[in-house]
Formats: sequence, C-alpha cells, structure tokens
Amino acid sequence: MHRRAGIAGLERKNLSREAYSALQTKLSQQQLDAMQTQVDHFRTALQRFARSHRADILRSPTLRGAFVQMCTSIGVDPLQGAGPSRNKLAELTGLGLGEWQAELGVQVCDVCIGTRDRNGGLIEMPELVRILCRMRGLGEDGEGGVNEDDVVRAIRSLKPLGAGYEVVTVGDTRFVRSVPRELDVDQTALLGLAKRNGGVLDEDSVVQTLGWTNERARAGLENMLLRDGMCWVDEQDPRGLVYYVPSVMVWEDD
Repeated sequence: MHRRAGIAGLERKNLSREAYSALQTKLSQQQLDAMQTQVDHFRTALQRFARSHRADILRSPTLRGAFVQMCTSIGVDPLQGAGPSRNKLAELTGLGLGEWQAELGVQVCDVCIGTRDRNGGLIEMPELVRILCRMRGLGEDGEGGVNEDDVVRAIRSLKPLGAGYEVVTVGDTRFVRSVPRELDVDQTALLGLAKRNGGVLDEDSVVQTLGWTNERARAGLENMLLRDGMCWVDEQDPRGLVYYVPSVMVWEDD
C-alpha cells in the first residue's frame, strides 16, 4: 500500500518550493544588478568618449555611424535635440548631433524639392549624397562629409512632420522618394531596368527583357511619364519613343 503524504510532508514541499523560488529571484536580481552596472559603466565611458572626440564625431561619417550604433545599443538617442524630452547622454555630452541632423534634414528637403521637376520626386541616394556634400562644401567620403546612413537618419527625423519622405530600395540601389505615393510592381521593375540601361527605356527593350506584352510595357512607360512624371520622352529617336529616367542617371552638378 502507498502511504499518503501527511500534512508535515506537504508543508516541507511547500517550504522547499518557496526556498527555491526565493533563491531564483535573488539570483535573477543579482544578474540584473550586474547587467545594470555594466551598462552604467559603458554609458559613462561613452560620455567620456563623446566629450573627448566631439569634433571627430561630427566630422567623420564612419565614426559618427559607429557612435550612433553604440548609443542605440544601450537605448540612448544621441540625435535628440534640446528641450524637456532631451535624454541625459545628449545633454551631458553636448554633441549637438540633433541640431546637426536637423540641418541635414532641411538640406535633404531642399535638394529633393529642387530636383523634383526633373526626377519626378525620386532621387538616387548616391546622387543625393553628392549634391549634399557639394552644398556643404565637403568631400563625399572624406573629412567632414555625409554618407547614406546620415541621410537615412535625417529622413527618419522628418517623419513626425508628415513630410512623406521615404527611402526605397530597387535592386541594390536606394532611392529617396519625396512624393507621397507608393511604387507599384511595374514601376519598380521599370526602374530597375532603367538603372541597368543607364536610365534609358523603350517599349521593345522592356518587352524583350521583362517578358511583358507590348500593352503592359506601353502602359507602364506612359504611367511613369504622364501620371508620375518620373521620366522624359524623346519622340525624335529613330527607335521610336525613348524614355529617359533622370533618377537613375548621373548628373553633373555645377
């Protein structure tokens, strides 16, 4: 016969369970405290580094990107500007990254608006970076320049303003769209083909390369021209109508 556990046995089991639970809680709290101590040490080191290398961070795109990544890893936004919501690290380091990023965001808007007539509101990221560097009198990848990651962060900072700016990727190239509309499947395919063709499209090449019908190719090209304003058309070319897509063409900026 099996003996039933008595009240004393049940109490011992409950006490053991409570002891294990208390020990587990204590160990978990110790681990959390240790992790918090490590984060605090890292935060202090980050503040010291920011104070010592402020000029280098603002001048070097590579160092700036690495610094932002380190800050993000501990939940700190070094780009947050002044005001009551400004985070402690941004206040202590005095980097001024928020103001720097806001200035870059305004310049991104200036370039996108200024080039919208020729590219339909879709500008290739490398071209945008080149123009920004020239505006700022800086080298693209050299000292004091800006890079694509800087532009992405600047555009992200514009989102609360409802500006409608967005980074889109076609193939292996990033574009900045400054008009509030989505690229449909056909537009994306045509843009990718135009990129490979140096910015030039015609109906026959679209049909042969993408395997579309003539009607679909013609409709897609006409939509890019008439509805979206993303391309120009040459009616004098011997091949027939030839479409030029400025957003994937390299422009020389004087």
